[in-house]
Amino acid sequence: QVQLVESGGGLVQAGGSLRLSCAASGSIVIIRNMRWYRQAPGKQRELVAAIGSGGTTDYADSVKGRFTISRDNAKNTMYLQMNSLKPEDTGVYYCYVWSMMDYWGQGTQVTVSS
Repeated sequence: QVQLVESGGGLVQAGGSLRLSCAASGSIVIIRNMRWYRQAPGKQRELVAAIGSGGTTDYADSVKGRFTISRDNAKNTMYLQMNSLKPEDTGVYYCYVWSMMDYWGQGTQVTVSS
C-alpha cells in the first residue's frame, strides 16, 4: 500500500501563488506517472498536470504558462507551483500516482478570491 499526503492548499487572492506538495510513503516499489487533478464545485474532476518518471510534463490548456509540476524521486514527492491564480482555479486538488496500481490523495482545498 502507498499513502499520499497532500499539503499547501489554502485561500489566496487572484494573482497570487500557492505550492502544493504530495508526499508518497509506504510500500513503494516504483512510482511512474504522477498527476494533479482538481474538482470544482458541481464539476467533474479534471486533469491539471502530469509528470512521468523521466520528467516529461503535460498540462491542461487552462493552466499552461501558470502552473509548473515537478517531482523529487529521492523523496517520492510531487509538487505543483501555481502562479497567477484565477478564481476559476478554485477547487479540491488531488494527487494521483501509479505504483503498481492507482493511488489517490485525500485532496487539498484551493480557493482563489476575486
